[in-house]
Amino acid sequence: MATFKDFRNNIKPNWCPGCGDFSVQAAIQRAAANVGLQPENLAVISGIGCSGRISGYINSYGFHTIHGRSLPIAQGVKMANRDLTVIASGGDGDGFAIGMGHTVHAIRRNIDVTYIVMDNHIYGLTKGQTSPRSEMGFKTKSTPTGSIESAISIMELAISSGAGFVAQSFSSDLKELTELIEQGINHKGFSLINVFSPCVTFNKVNTYEWFKENITKLNSIEGYDPSNRAQAVNTVMENNGLVTGLIYQNKERPSYEQLVNGFSETPLVKHNISLEKDTFDGLLTEFM
Repeated sequence: MATFKDFRNNIKPNWCPGCGDFSVQAAIQRAAANVGLQPENLAVISGIGCSGRISGYINSYGFHTIHGRSLPIAQGVKMANRDLTVIASGGDGDGFAIGMGHTVHAIRRNIDVTYIVMDNHIYGLTKGQTSPRSEMGFKTKSTPTGSIESAISIMELAISSGAGFVAQSFSSDLKELTELIEQGINHKGFSLINVFSPCVTFNKVNTYEWFKENITKLNSIEGYDPSNRAQAVNTVMENNGLVTGLIYQNKERPSYEQLVNGFSETPLVKHNISLEKDTFDGLLTEFM
């Protein structure tokens, strides 16, 4: 049985010391081992930005895509090889700006992929500009007098778009984050896990201390039921999105794979797609 060490490689991350992404990487590795995966059973598909580097730091199949496009690739990988556990990853700029269209449609499509977003409320790799998660008034190099755009409430958006699994965590809570990733992997359908992952270099507002002072843990709310969609939305709104834990899960919604008529249990990559020579020659003549 694999341990989290089997998901390590010899590539040292070049994130800034203290970056929340270190914990996200560790949580993915621990969760993969805890659910019984081997490195060859896992594919990590990442986007662009500091968080996009994560696919190269985990001993598994990996694909570093282009900005905002981790989800199309991840869905293609899952459809081609349904035996793989597929994790897509990226940052809030990657997934909720240029990639937002893909995020919404992945949610409604419900392919069995786990999407982990490292949310630092800023563009870190390009040295500190506002992201779709930056609050109004947020001052950066590109908004020296403060942002005049409102922040996206991604948890509300995900639930209203029909997501079957919505969770949020904080990178300093490795235990909770690992457990949520395990639950996301085991959920049959699309799973969105947003992780507050502070940028220690460029975001001096949404710091570790700030999150600790403002986060409400859902397991501290008496009577909270993650299967209650209305309660989930109301709780997120009442706490300005600053909640952690399993926000909402619908175990009854069938996955995309379950709904595709005739979708083979044998992965496409294991099918024999070779052609007989006569068949190939016949096709070739049509283009000559």
